[in-house]
Formats: sequence, C-alpha cells, structure tokens
Amino acid sequence: MAWITLILAGLFEMFGVAMINKLHKDRSGKSLILLFLGFGASFMFLSYAMKTLPMGTAYAIWTGIGASGGAILGMLLYGESKDWKRLVFISMVLSAAVGLKLVS
Repeated sequence: MAWITLILAGLFEMFGVAMINKLHKDRSGKSLILLFLGFGASFMFLSYAMKTLPMGTAYAIWTGIGASGGAILGMLLYGESKDWKRLVFISMVLSAAVGLKLVS
C-alpha cells in the first residue's frame, strides 16, 4: 500500500507543478486553490508512504516522479522541447526510481 500512496504522491506533485505553470498564465483563484490542493495531497500521501518506506527511498522516488512527470507534462501540454537527449535523461531518472523499488 505504501508504494501505491507514494506513486499517488508523485502524481499529485506533477499536478501541483502543472498548476504553477497555469497560475503564471492566468492568475486565477481557481488555479491557486488547485495548486495548494495538489501539493497538499502530495505531501499527505508522501507522509503516509514514509511511515513504511525508508525516507531516502521514498523522497528519491517522489522527486523522480515529480521531476520527470513535470518534464513530460511540459512536453505534452506546453510545447517544450522533445529532444532525444531530454528523453534519455528522463528515462534515466525513471529507471533509477524503478531500481530503488527493486532494491528496497
């Protein structure tokens, strides 16, 4: 169950990052509320996952999901560069997260 909540934490982290970008574009109260809800849910799920998982592993995977997911969202939704080098490094981050799961 801890791994599922950790993945949820990473997904909410991605959502929060997307809301930061949306807030910069339209400055609405709705975007601000969604930003706080996204990051709040992310921290809540991370906290729950860390009751079982080691802190270093949980934080590294949470950060990896948020960082690589944010980069992928930027490519898909906001027209950011899809250069093959970026994709290689994003896949390295995701591979490292999977590796941590395998050794934990």
